[in-house]
Amino acid sequence: MKNNDIKLFEDKKVRTIWDEDQEKWYLSIIDVIEILTGSPRPRKYWNALKTKLHTEGSELSHKLGQLKMPSADGKLYLTDVADTEQLFRLIQSIPSPKAEPFKLWLAKIAAERLDEMQDPELTIDRALYEYQQLGYSENWINQRLKSIEIRKELTDEWKKRGLKEGQQFATLTDIITKAWAGKTTKEYKILKGLKKENLRDNMTNTELILNMLAEASTKDISQAVNPKDFEASKKVAAQGGNVAKVALKELEAKTGKKVVTAQNAKKSLNTIKKLYD
Repeated sequence: MKNNDIKLFEDKKVRTIWDEDQEKWYLSIIDVIEILTGSPRPRKYWNALKTKLHTEGSELSHKLGQLKMPSADGKLYLTDVADTEQLFRLIQSIPSPKAEPFKLWLAKIAAERLDEMQDPELTIDRALYEYQQLGYSENWINQRLKSIEIRKELTDEWKKRGLKEGQQFATLTDIITKAWAGKTTKEYKILKGLKKENLRDNMTNTELILNMLAEASTKDISQAVNPKDFEASKKVAAQGGNVAKVALKELEAKTGKKVVTAQNAKKSLNTIKKLYD
């Protein structure tokens, strides 16, 4: 089984996948190159480096693979990846003052994963620390960690129904989001001015709570009605999202304020930082 994740190196996001069968991390090479070089066109840099490695007869150029990783639009696409051992060798070909700190970081996340396999609570502790480092409030972090738990319960339910990670999960997520928020995931991200950033990482507390309600409701309804296929699961997703929509409409009627807004965590954190600078 392969699990997508996001790691942080000096506040920069690196898309990663943990392969449970091989017990290896695979990281997006493009993300690593963008961090090490600061290049605005990391894909072009990587294409040139691949050609150079191939010309030099490097074995590394033949061993690298591709795995599906989330893109800016929230969908999964085949992406060039390398495991930690391959990245150590690849970094030697990239002149960068960040090379040594990045190597230390790679070794650290590899060790952390082995520890987490022995003690799952460490996974939550790591996520908590990373959000604290980014400047999120304690209240928001608590909501976000709970949302991760609820999301996993939902995806576990989808897996039990034989649904496929990637396009089917993305479609169901869009249905849920559209039902309660009135927007697909892509439309929601556009509203908040996001590109590569994670949508949930940029939701307000109220948005997170309603999204959790929608996903928890979808899981509960699925367990109750036992949908037999993808089409039936799409109907369940809409029903789960509608539960949260009812709550959203009631809240907006009481407060006179829109719940789904352009406010995002990045802007909020920058505002707070300016106040204290």
